[in-house]
Amino acid sequence: MDNSEKLRQFLIPLLLLAVALICIGYFAPKIWENYQGYLSTKSEVEQKQAQIQERQAKLEQYQRKEQEEAAKEQENKKLGKPFYKPVLTGLDQEAVIAGEFAEILQLVRANQIKVRSIKYNYKPENDAFFQSAGSQYHVAELKMEMIGNYSNYDNFLKEMYKHDHFLDIQSAEIVPYKKNKRILLINFRVRLYAKK
Repeated sequence: MDNSEKLRQFLIPLLLLAVALICIGYFAPKIWENYQGYLSTKSEVEQKQAQIQERQAKLEQYQRKEQEEAAKEQENKKLGKPFYKPVLTGLDQEAVIAGEFAEILQLVRANQIKVRSIKYNYKPENDAFFQSAGSQYHVAELKMEMIGNYSNYDNFLKEMYKHDHFLDIQSAEIVPYKKNKRILLINFRVRLYAKK
């Protein structure tokens, strides 16, 4: 066998090896590029999944809060009287309570009772609502000194009892006026509640 025949025997494997090296040289950068793209896409997908899980947890937290508020609303409905809720939102505590206080003053005027003085306390420390749900409700305690007669005061108390919104009458001290026993001096304490 001569040298050319010996070389022919290796020619096809050499050509295949050369083609394989050319293909590897041509496709290797593209494969590497695709692999890098795969890794970056994989990291993006992992980040998105982490964001989805975080947002899902926030959504579940909001849903729990909403369910708790709905349960509290149901409890309030069982009590029979809803809490006062202003028409406008974003008002400060004084403005919200002023709406409900206007209703109380209207009852006072309708029953011809005179008001001598009113003192406000917007943070009654011993109030259960203020201590446990101060972030959800406004609370104001009113101390009112009033003058009226028996029948007018009786009507006023009945209307307070029938009042549309939840309120808490803390105390009522009644003392007859010394010069005219039909006139009453009344120290009246009531707590008004309103939703924020």
